[in-house]
Amino acid sequence: MTTPAPVLTLEELRLAVDAGEIDTVVLALVDMQGRLQGKRFHAPFFLNEVVAHGSEGCNYLLAVDVDMNTVDGYAMSSWTRGYGDFAMVPDLATLRRVPWQPGTAMLLADLAWLDGAGEVPASPRQILRRQLDRLAAHGLTAYAGTELEFVVYRDSYEEAWRRGYRELTPANLYNVDYSLLGTARVEPLLRRIRNEMAGAGLVPESAKGECNLGQHEIAFRYADAITCADNHVIYKNGAKEIAALEGMALTFMAKPNEREGNSCHIHFSLRSADGSSAMPGGDGRLSVTGQRVVAGLLATMREFSLLFAPNINSYKRYQPGSFAPTAVRWGTDNRTCALRVVGHGEGMRVENRVPGADVNPYLAIAALVAGALHGLENELELEEEVAGNAYDDGDAPRVPPTLRDALGLWEESTLARAAFGDEVLAHYANNARVELAAFDAAVTDWELFRGFERL
Repeated sequence: MTTPAPVLTLEELRLAVDAGEIDTVVLALVDMQGRLQGKRFHAPFFLNEVVAHGSEGCNYLLAVDVDMNTVDGYAMSSWTRGYGDFAMVPDLATLRRVPWQPGTAMLLADLAWLDGAGEVPASPRQILRRQLDRLAAHGLTAYAGTELEFVVYRDSYEEAWRRGYRELTPANLYNVDYSLLGTARVEPLLRRIRNEMAGAGLVPESAKGECNLGQHEIAFRYADAITCADNHVIYKNGAKEIAALEGMALTFMAKPNEREGNSCHIHFSLRSADGSSAMPGGDGRLSVTGQRVVAGLLATMREFSLLFAPNINSYKRYQPGSFAPTAVRWGTDNRTCALRVVGHGEGMRVENRVPGADVNPYLAIAALVAGALHGLENELELEEEVAGNAYDDGDAPRVPPTLRDALGLWEESTLARAAFGDEVLAHYANNARVELAAFDAAVTDWELFRGFERL
């Protein structure tokens, strides 16, 4: 049997709809949390109406919390502004089949104002595009690869909810880091995810076990920055859907328990106008451009941390000896540093080890591009690398320990304001304040166990 091409042209979609192979088209936007939101269209309606005219979505989709509650503080969307719509403009270059959903295709949307005022500045996809446009003015393009870790449970999402996410059964009961025996227990799920992501146009490379109980990682081939971020959100959403279809659940929380957290290491490099990598120099060292890129990433890391670690839980990962960095330092193939330079020749790149798996990839990669530009435009000199244990470097700047600290750095940052603009800075600062207020008002299990009887 011939396998259909995973990435669809519009004409191929028309033929598949006429043949009865596809009856549903999903149009998805990316929200502040990096989630896919949108609509499922009857395929003929999508072809006859949405392709030409787009669709609409309530603009509160970029102004709600994780629970979809309407909250105050957003200039672009509020009760006083009437919670109107914005336009969902289909990006036909992202059209693809969805193998895990019968008869379904999907594509991503860009967001624009209905009154013709242009793109929505707070849209994550547009934020990344603006940074890439700045980079293009220097004759450079960005490439990235994201490595998402997740923890698999043998309970369904509904069972996990009913149990209050307590006493769940991890898919592995011991550390299966690189273990072929241990990962074989979960291979039916991992194999399905790999193969069906390939059917959706992604390029799977490998799967391996990780340190936490039931923790795994599936790696995909790097791509240009926008494609990488698009693939990331499609994979993350699809992996959850596939797990649910298998009666299981997986989580991308940065720190789901007291063991190792879920990381999202981002591999990042720049290419010159001729397509060659701008990162390598002679003798296996970074080029001048590569040095300035890494210097810029170090210089902006703390102030841009809100884009690398967007949630309260994100900051629970940063513990000494945890393989999550605390020191804002760099080193060659050194996993104790925030930035790890790896590869050689055309494959030389920098790995940012700060983000967790809860990250919004568009915002994180946009922060990397903005940091690289800061280093390039200011011709920053790169500090000496760390050859030993960066956790023990008492003089190193530190990754902010809490979301509150990261918010303070973000709001006070002239670098962030210059790179992203006042509207984006205020929008994502408000998102952090909303999360902090919700957490500050919550009574946690820790407080109940500690104080119910004994205090």
